[in-house]
Amino acid sequence: MADARYVPALRFRALTALYDPLIRLTTRETEFKRRLLAEAELKPGERVLDLACGTGTLAIMAKQAEPKAEVIGLDGDLEILRRARQKADEAGTEIGLDQGLSTELPYPDHAFDTVLSTLFFHHLTLPAKQQTAREIARVLKPGGRLRVADWGRPRDPPMAVLFLGVRMLDGFEQTRENVAGKLPKVFADAGLIWVEEAGGLRTVFGSLAFYRAETRA
Repeated sequence: MADARYVPALRFRALTALYDPLIRLTTRETEFKRRLLAEAELKPGERVLDLACGTGTLAIMAKQAEPKAEVIGLDGDLEILRRARQKADEAGTEIGLDQGLSTELPYPDHAFDTVLSTLFFHHLTLPAKQQTAREIARVLKPGGRLRVADWGRPRDPPMAVLFLGVRMLDGFEQTRENVAGKLPKVFADAGLIWVEEAGGLRTVFGSLAFYRAETRA
């Protein structure tokens, strides 16, 4: 299921034994994912998509935060999804896990109340970012919510220097919109409304930003 737009990300994430501890140690993972879930305000009976779910940490946290929601994780990497299934089983948490690409979401229109995404958009080229945003808008219900945590515009020169490591790993083209603070424009151009950056966190890899958007009710 992988294509050229995903190769750097999948090559890095294929090291599943290292992926979880590295993300946990370098991105303040527990803090930023709890904050994202607080922003999401999940409700009983809602359908929630964790886009590019990786090893399932956020999807598991979402289900634990709102046990009566249906939570589905989607990722393009089968090995990563196997690890996510193992983690969910170990946690005694029931989540759905599907393989697929963000640019061709395998779901009908208006399938989800909320879409969550963490540390994913910076892996994509601009055309893939734009198509992914359009797909998110398509699968969200009227009045649905998008909540994203990803690298944003560096808040000061030290954050810009730290972010160079991510840019060299994932590609200067892929991270261009992130470093320029243009992810909100990508979401707005896809037809989402009430788009805003809702604060951020300093990490050892740079400035992590929170984004929110909705579909028209």
